[in-house]
Amino acid sequence: NASGTLVNALLSHCGDSLSGIGGVKRPGIVHRLDKQTSGLMVAAKNDTAHINLSEQFSSRTIERAYQAVVWGVPQPRSGQIEGNIGRNRNNRKKMAVLPSGGKKAITQYTVLKRFGEFASLVECKLKTGRTHQIRVHMAEIDHPVIGDSAYGGGISRARRGQLNEQTHNHIKQLDRQALHAFKLGFRHPKSTKLIRYQSKLPIEIELLISLLEGL
Repeated sequence: NASGTLVNALLSHCGDSLSGIGGVKRPGIVHRLDKQTSGLMVAAKNDTAHINLSEQFSSRTIERAYQAVVWGVPQPRSGQIEGNIGRNRNNRKKMAVLPSGGKKAITQYTVLKRFGEFASLVECKLKTGRTHQIRVHMAEIDHPVIGDSAYGGGISRARRGQLNEQTHNHIKQLDRQALHAFKLGFRHPKSTKLIRYQSKLPIEIELLISLLEGL
């Protein structure tokens, strides 16, 4: 998009100092979040930081954890999902777990809270960083992220019967998947000190949880 993006905000905040860092179109950008996923990102303000942080991502030493509200309750309550991820062969705009090919992908999950049998709050930790990884893996075990219409997280007829009108309307109006990058840890590129950040769930996901708790 030409406006309203993180890159626009970074350029406005940092000015010309970011030019060239990470490329002309992605100044300062080290990694990414899916569109309609909220949460923490780290951006580099100079080439040294960009190279160092990129290496930490490549070597998988970055600590990353997400919280997601999913349909159903995964069993067991904690586990690991493994499945190579690549382009969906029927829809190139989507990703999928492939029987052959693709790239290795590992997601560790833990159920933090359950809402009856029809929904739960889970924490997901990435051991790899593939496009749409959490969304694809949770859908693969039949627990798609609520609000994720691309991977089966919409309101089906069976799900509609379990929701009251207020909860149904809130999910319909979410306009995003209920997925939030709430934890990010990395070594400072200069001091090598371990830095950890946490971000609270956005208000629309907090409200979703509150509504689910009331059912």
